[in-house]
Amino acid sequence: MSATEDKIAAWLAARQPEMLAELEAMVNTDGGSYDKAGVDAVGARIADFCARHGIPVERVPGALHGDCLRALVDGGETAGGGGNARRNIVLMGHRDTVFPKGEPQRRPFRVENGIATGPGVADMKAGLVQNMFVLAAFQACGGAPGPLVGLFTGDEEIGSPEGRPVIEREARAARVVFNSEPGRPSGNVVTGRKGGVFMVLDIEGKAAHSGANFEAGISAIEELARKVQALHALTDLPRGITLNVGLVSGGQSVNTVAPWAQGQIDLRYVHPEDRDEVMGRIHAIVEKSFLPGTKARLTIKGEFLPLAKNPGTEAVLAAYQAAAAESGFATEGEFAGGCADSGFTAAMGAPTLCAVGPVGGKAHSPEEYLEVASLVPRAQALARAILKLEAAGL
Repeated sequence: MSATEDKIAAWLAARQPEMLAELEAMVNTDGGSYDKAGVDAVGARIADFCARHGIPVERVPGALHGDCLRALVDGGETAGGGGNARRNIVLMGHRDTVFPKGEPQRRPFRVENGIATGPGVADMKAGLVQNMFVLAAFQACGGAPGPLVGLFTGDEEIGSPEGRPVIEREARAARVVFNSEPGRPSGNVVTGRKGGVFMVLDIEGKAAHSGANFEAGISAIEELARKVQALHALTDLPRGITLNVGLVSGGQSVNTVAPWAQGQIDLRYVHPEDRDEVMGRIHAIVEKSFLPGTKARLTIKGEFLPLAKNPGTEAVLAAYQAAAAESGFATEGEFAGGCADSGFTAAMGAPTLCAVGPVGGKAHSPEEYLEVASLVPRAQALARAILKLEAAGL
């Protein structure tokens, strides 16, 4: 290990109390995807932290969701990694959570027996804290082998409708991307994820009195029910394709033939080429009227691309594995069914490693947890992996 690596590792080793203090403040701040003020309040903490450590931050405003923050730590003369023109080393994370307003007041941050709990503690406020402190470590100690970009977005949990263009722009200039989603409960990182398309299906029928004039009505709920069966029949588990209508609503009253209905659809797939095929079959179901006289409209509300391996995946995984071993833990790459912003960066050709954040689990639930003891080692591993990029040919 180099003297710089030792210095950075020691700097991080002394920062666990500060990491926990930042994490507590973030978890106890509301920040659902549609709570722009709350997500931006978490962003303000990050910007303040960076200012205290001499790290400049650029803000990219979001009209509806949290602003994107871009923190920059200048790299040294070796930026570019042996002629690599894709220079920036990107540390990525999202500030929004899935929880309703007031959840931090109902379930505030807590640490008991080495386990931290609270809304968003693992997914992914601990990863934000990790990225902040890794940036600060390089700012304090030097040694960055190129410009380090901390990208803190605000709408990942709903498919990054405003964040995606910012992420893709950053990825086009990236030498490598580390996405600090929570490390798997096994301690593994993620090298592959499913893609996802999130849609709303609106059905229009015709209202009528359900007793006196039943035959004059056309039930939008019945049409939706038949479409749901057809959509679910597209599930192909051997290919990793799943369709789930997870929310339904509709109707006017119990004694009215339903004039409207709505279903919200979740499509997941593994292989990029499967997306258009399945979407074509979905559109065919939407366009078909099982009940004559109904009308249907499909709206895509959010979308993730798969995290697919590219030529740099194995090299960045190997560099991280070596860094993890020096930080006291072993890790492997695994596939995850969940989606993440890392799919966008990999699709742009940037070597991407996901789930390099502190270890946690049960995300999106009241049982979400974080292993406090993983905070420092995972931060050290990320810093060491950055220092190993050139030797890895990245």
